[in-house]
Formats: sequence, structure tokens, C-alpha cells
Amino acid sequence: MPQLFRAAPLLLLAFALFAPLVGATVYDAELSAQLLRGEDLCAAAPCRDVMPAARQFSKRKGTPTYVDAFAVENGKPRLVGYVFLSTDVVDIPAYSGKPVVTLIGMDTGGVITGVRVLKHSEPILLAGIPESALLKFIAQYVGKRADAKLVIGRGHDQQGAVGLDAISGATVTVIAENQVISRSAYEIGRQVGIIKSTLRPPARFTAVKGALDWAAMRKEGSVQRLLISADEAGAADRSRPYMDAYFGYLNAPALGASLLGEHGYARLMADLKPDQHAIFIVANGQESFKGSGFVRGGIYDRVQVRQDLLTFTFRDTDYLNLYHLQPADVPGFKESAIFIVRSANFNPAWPWQLTVLANKADQQSGGKTFVHFDREFWLPARYLEGGRPHVERPRAAWKAIWSARKVEIGLFALLLAFTAVWYARRDALVRRSKRKSKPWISLPRHLLWLASVGFLGFYLKAQPSITQVMTWFHSLINQWKWELFLSDPFIFVFWWFIIITVLVWGRGVFCGWLCPFGSLQQLALSAGKWLGLKRFQKLLPKPLHDKLRWLKYGIFLGLLGVSFFSMETAEKLAEIEPFKTTFLVGVWNRTWPFWLFIGAILGWSLFSERPYCKYLCPLGAGLAIPGKFRLFGLKRKAECQSCHACAAGCGSHAIDGAGKIDQMECMACLDCMVMYYDDHACPPLVKERKVREKAGQPLTAINAGGYFIPLERVRGALSDKVAALAAKPAPEE
Repeated sequence: MPQLFRAAPLLLLAFALFAPLVGATVYDAELSAQLLRGEDLCAAAPCRDVMPAARQFSKRKGTPTYVDAFAVENGKPRLVGYVFLSTDVVDIPAYSGKPVVTLIGMDTGGVITGVRVLKHSEPILLAGIPESALLKFIAQYVGKRADAKLVIGRGHDQQGAVGLDAISGATVTVIAENQVISRSAYEIGRQVGIIKSTLRPPARFTAVKGALDWAAMRKEGSVQRLLISADEAGAADRSRPYMDAYFGYLNAPALGASLLGEHGYARLMADLKPDQHAIFIVANGQESFKGSGFVRGGIYDRVQVRQDLLTFTFRDTDYLNLYHLQPADVPGFKESAIFIVRSANFNPAWPWQLTVLANKADQQSGGKTFVHFDREFWLPARYLEGGRPHVERPRAAWKAIWSARKVEIGLFALLLAFTAVWYARRDALVRRSKRKSKPWISLPRHLLWLASVGFLGFYLKAQPSITQVMTWFHSLINQWKWELFLSDPFIFVFWWFIIITVLVWGRGVFCGWLCPFGSLQQLALSAGKWLGLKRFQKLLPKPLHDKLRWLKYGIFLGLLGVSFFSMETAEKLAEIEPFKTTFLVGVWNRTWPFWLFIGAILGWSLFSERPYCKYLCPLGAGLAIPGKFRLFGLKRKAECQSCHACAAGCGSHAIDGAGKIDQMECMACLDCMVMYYDDHACPPLVKERKVREKAGQPLTAINAGGYFIPLERVRGALSDKVAALAAKPAPEE
């Protein structure tokens, strides 16, 4: 056994060596500080790739930043367009929870001239989908206008929408990248004047009567909280938050008077000029929102206000002391301030964000990453004349996916519900089946296997994977993000089904009935029987099986352990799962080692039942461990301890010599349960039936779930019941 665990890393290494590296060239790219934040963007970025007509580029300028691109004609520069980095404009996470860093070029007419992905963290693009698919996808944006409505998928009925082809198997990634490119181009186009923005009417405040306490303002949203945990900021001290801040808008009369008191509010408003807006912040935590390096004449580098794509920073002249807040139920705080936004472009009737900037410590590399944490503020409608204006917000990528695939999600949920209901009624159904004729078991199983392979696997690409288990572990440890799991509705729903059924019945319901690749192996076995190979179909000897079955647990623990050192390496090693090649990417997009691997598995499956599931599958091993604590298992009789009939016919080798079912290995095929109730197959029942027939008695006992109750005892109990009823006096009329 220990030798198998030591061999598991070698096996993983072997698969890593033949894993193709196409599609992963920008996964582990190191982006310099000059490229991300330096003044000269094009000294570090391939700007000419996205703006071929340009020969000279300016320094970064504007908010958000971009660079001017110039052609040189007769020795003189001529402006031909603009180049910008997506992360300077928007911060939209993709499937990995991190943004795809993209360089974009746009000419002076607002037409996109080039797109280049500089770095991504998408696991599906690490190994599986070739880089050519990504290049083909982003090439569609060249020639599109910055103000065009670009949507993923052809045939949309939205008026004026331009449909784009997606990457099969990477829908979430392309939806996020579409938002990154289109929104970045739109915002830069609006800033440089190519796209005209609509003027917003100024905010008009209502005269709300009465002072509010802190709890009421928190409940209605007129005071917001920005809580940054130590984990999120990578702080060493995990005992208290990195920052716990409350903030709000003070110009609205009812809010300003409630927070500062009538006198304090009147004095503040007397000092403010038109188009100046006061925002208060109070906070606790490890770090100060004011920053530790502030000097007179400088800016507060840790806190900003953002509205749309405009960013407002604060200097020392924009700072006012805040000594006291009026409500009696204000929580204690160690620092406070009032900051003044001095801009006619800020409109308090529309939503805005408070942003805290931080250098997040990277525990793996030991370096630091520049990140920001945001919290939205929008004045409640009752403080604005006419209420809140209509704001068309960009939909989150996962919401767009769920909305677009309602029919498929409904059919998927019905298939899962049917399987759960059918399996819950297994006792009633197996009683109707016989060992040599099992239509109540065999037919539903084959229909579900076909649906799993065709509908779940090839059409929906809903094949759960060990990579999702690793992502789940890391999300629990680092930062949980629902969006990461909601981005694929079928995998999200499937995992809830798996979690529930594993805890109720064990892993067999998923692994034996609905796993697309497991079903493909089972159909291969059935095809082997149909081709006349049944006499060659055999299982490995039980002693050898009992040793090899531990290999998948070693692989599972090895992958999980490697992921804590390098998720990138773990993703490559996870190619020991053939799921991505079979369903997500397609064998035609992979190289010959993957064809050989899958061909070997399916070839073996013609002659033996589910070899990959039994010996190599890390996902099955990961599900088997919690399945050990299931609520319900399959039934056993006392006679099963000495009878080996079920064990001889178990395709999973999950029944030992003592008749005990190993629920961690059981695939819930129910063949043993058919025998359990069949008085022509189960030796104890066969013996009882023959004794009964020999005595000429059609029935001597009743089999109640494996327990035999003598018929005389049943008759006696019924006679006693009848006598008791007859002795009862008749009711009076």
C-alpha cells in the first residue's frame, strides 16, 4: 500500500510531461511594474501589435489612463489612435476570479485596431483549449466600433447587437473578456471625445423630517460599510480586520443633520462651494485609510472615490477633521475624516464607490500585489426628488449565462430530479426485476448513461472535475466567491446534487449513474457484449484489485497537496482526468498522448467494468471519503456473511468475503439488490423456496425486507386481531 502512494506522484509526473503546453503561454507571464503602473506603458507593452500604424507613443495620461499613438509622416507625428491596458480601465474577474489583462488599440474614429492578451489565470486555457482558439476569439474585435453592442453568440434578437463566436468549453472566460474589451474601449472613447456622453441633471434633495439613528441609516443604506478581512489583504495578523470602515454622503440635509447635528451640518455647508461634496469615513482595523506616508501637499494614496470610470483623489486641502458623530449608537472608531470631492463631474444622485487601495501580500511568492477594495454607495430614493434615476448596469457574467440557458438548466434539473426519485424508490423497483431479466433496472440505467454522455457531457459539457474540488478548497482557505462557482450553472447545480446525494446515499448515485465519463465506460462495456466480447470480459483478481484501488486516493491527495504549492502545476497534473479532452475540448484539439490515454481507457472498458473509475479517478476518490458517512446504505441479510453470490457478480469488487458492501467503492448498480429479493437467485431465498415447494406448501413464510416471518405467526396475529374486533360491542344507534 505505501508503495502505491509513493508511485502516485510519479504517475502524475508522467502525465504532466505529455500534457501539451499550447494555450498556456500567457498563463504564467510575469508583468512588470512598469507595464502595470509605470509612466511609459509602451516601453514594456507591445503597443505596436495592437496599433500597427503607429511609430511613436506618448506617456500614460488621463483618468483612466491611456497613451496617444502617432504615425510619422514627413518627419512629423500624426495622431492615429489610442492604446490602453484593460486593468487601467475596468476590473472584471473571469472564471478564475482574476481579470484577463488585455492590451487594446483604438483609432481616432473609435474602431478597435488590435487586441492582445498579456496574462490570464484561466485553468481551461492553461491546458486543454489551444492558444489559437483564444487568438481567434479576440481577433473578432478588430474592426468593431467602441460604441457597438457586442454580445457573445450569434442570432441574438437584441436590436443593433453584434454577435461574436464563443470558445467552446470556455463560455465564462469569453463573456468576461467581452465585457473587458467593450467597456474599456467605450470608456476611453468617451474620455477622448469620440463617444459623446449624456449630461446628467444635478441632484435635488428632499426635505426629510426628523433625525435618524445609526441603525436606521445602516438599514436603509445611507451609511455603508467596507470591511476588508486580514485574509483578503494578505495580512499576517489574522485576529482582526485589515480595515473596517463606515462611510456616507453629508450634503443631503436629513443625513448631514443626523450625522453632524444641526449646527455642525450648517457650518459644513457654509464652507462648501457649489459642486463640492462632503463624504465622511470612520474606521478601525490594522491599517489607516489615511495612509502612513502622507505628507503635506501630497495626496491620500489609500482612499479614493470612483463614479463610473472617473476617479477622485484627495489632497491635504480636501481633508477636514471629524471629531464626533451625533447618533448615540455609533460604534467606536479609532480614526475619522471628512473628505471633499471638488468636481462638477461628480453627481450624488448616481451610484459611486469608495475605494481603498492596498498592497496585498502574496504568501506563495513573498511579493506584493497592488489591489483595491470597493463598496458602492447610492443615496436612498427618499432623499432625492423624483427618486433614484434609472441606471443601466452591466450584468454580471454569471447572470447573463443563467438567463441565456434557462431551458437547458430546466431540463438538466429534471434529469437530476428523476435520477434522485428513481433511486429513492429502488427497493420497489428491484423487487419487480429478476436476475436474468432486469428491465426495471437495466433500461433506466442505459437511458441515463446515454443522457449523461450525450446531453450532460457533449452538449452541456457538465463534467465535474477534480480541479473544481481544488478550487473549492482554496476558496475556503483564501477568499470565497460565489461568482466563481455560479459562472457555470450546470456545474453549480450538479455539485449541489452531488453533495446532497453523496451524504444521503454515497458516491454511487453520481459515479454509477450520471458521471458522463463513467457512463461512457459503462456503455463501452455494453457495446463489448453486443459485439460478442462477453466471454472475454473479466475483472481483475480481487487481491490485485484491493491493492490497485488505493491508487486513486494517492492521486487525489497528491493533486490536492501540489495545489497548495502551485495551482498551475496541479492544473497540469490534473490532466490525468480524461474529462477535458473527451467533453470540454475534444480529442481533435489535443495531441496524440491524449488520444492514446483515452483510447486505452475505453479499450480496456470493452473488457472490464469502469477501470478508470476503480483505479485512477481522483474525483471518485474525493467523493468516496465523505460518502463513508452517508445516511443510507444498501441492505444486507445475516446470511450474506457466509454467502458469496453477490460478491461473485459485483462489477465494482465492492463486496468482501464476509458479504459486507464497501460503500466507498460501490457504484450503486443495484445488481446485488435484484439478487437480494430474487428467490431464484439469492441462495437463502432459493433454499427457503425449495423447502416450501418440497412440502407442497405454496407459502410458509413472508420475506419482509430480508427478514422471514413464519406464515403461522402472521395468521395467528391476524386471528387475534379479528377476534378482538368481534368482541367489541356494536356502537349504539
